[in-house]
Amino acid sequence: MSRNFRQKGSQKGGARRAENNRIYAHPLPLVFSAPETRSGFGHILGVFGYSSTRLESPHCEGILDPATRSVWITNEKDSSILWRRGFFGKGDLSRSEPSWLARQINARKAAGKYMTSEEIREKRRAERKQFKLDRAAAIAEAAAEAEAAFAEGREAAPAFIPSGATWKPLQASDISTLPEEAPEDENDLLGEELEPLEDVEHLQLTFQEAFFLAWTLDCLTVLDPHTCEPLSLKQLWQVIQESHCIPPDSSIYVNRFDNPFLVNYAAYHYYRSLGWVVKGGIKFCVDLLLYKRGPVFHHAEFAIVVVPVYEDPTDQDSSPFDLPNANTFSWSWLSTINRVNSQVQKTLILTYVTIPAQSRLSTDLLSSPACLAHYSVRDVVVRRFIPARMRD
Repeated sequence: MSRNFRQKGSQKGGARRAENNRIYAHPLPLVFSAPETRSGFGHILGVFGYSSTRLESPHCEGILDPATRSVWITNEKDSSILWRRGFFGKGDLSRSEPSWLARQINARKAAGKYMTSEEIREKRRAERKQFKLDRAAAIAEAAAEAEAAFAEGREAAPAFIPSGATWKPLQASDISTLPEEAPEDENDLLGEELEPLEDVEHLQLTFQEAFFLAWTLDCLTVLDPHTCEPLSLKQLWQVIQESHCIPPDSSIYVNRFDNPFLVNYAAYHYYRSLGWVVKGGIKFCVDLLLYKRGPVFHHAEFAIVVVPVYEDPTDQDSSPFDLPNANTFSWSWLSTINRVNSQVQKTLILTYVTIPAQSRLSTDLLSSPACLAHYSVRDVVVRRFIPARMRD
């Protein structure tokens, strides 16, 4: 019986992996598609080394929100495309994938047959909490039995302490049984028609994600929040940088190579261009997390701390920005961050972004993304030394 159970479990896992591979087959919003029927003209192009494959762009739209320093994707179709093709953004009412509407529908069905990632997480947390409580109660009961046996001069009864391999959560049917007939007021509620649900969730892109989609992939159009007119790439470039300037009309923020957006985008673009799926890492006290394929398939393998480095130290003295990690950090801080991430099987990487000197380059470069070519990125892997494991 246990063998059949394992086979069924492996079949379920294989079906789930196959479904995820189908849904998240495209690593980027851009898709290369071959023509359905190859004509004679296509054969001629193939002879001369040309391909008839087309590049399809979804052309999504988003609304700029300077207050939250993000771009909102309110169209459900665009949200689905950007999430399923590259895992861009997150739902503003969800942990990652926009699933608020699905959770509400599941709650109405009250069956719990299909669970979202947030519901699975909460269920696992509740089970872990219950396991710790049951284990603590079993340990206390065993200790009391041992003390009583010692006082009475007899042998203590064998105690059963649940472990992670032997403990099983109680099913809902084991905890309580439903009445055969529902109360009269409940029947009235079930007979009433529920109001239709409206999806109030939107996909929220960081400025780094939005500019990568708009500039590098050219598949996102960002609208002005006041006029709803499309912003040009130059306007978007300027508005994003101005969002980090408080107040925005102050002259001390103008023409600075150490604008926080430029530093963070250099690191984001560096890893995205290498094929990594890049997500925020505030949960693990870091700036970024790197996924090989995406959060649906595996946990993040690397945790990134962005460390700005000034090419000219005098630029840091005159800077109006207080960049995180720009000053020398303590070993205790580094050890803490490394310990947190090593406990969750992540490798810590210090990503040094060198900020070009103001005296070496013309400030006219800051009017376009061409200035990013003068930033350099270096990686340093930090690992915690464990003598018992690293003797060889």
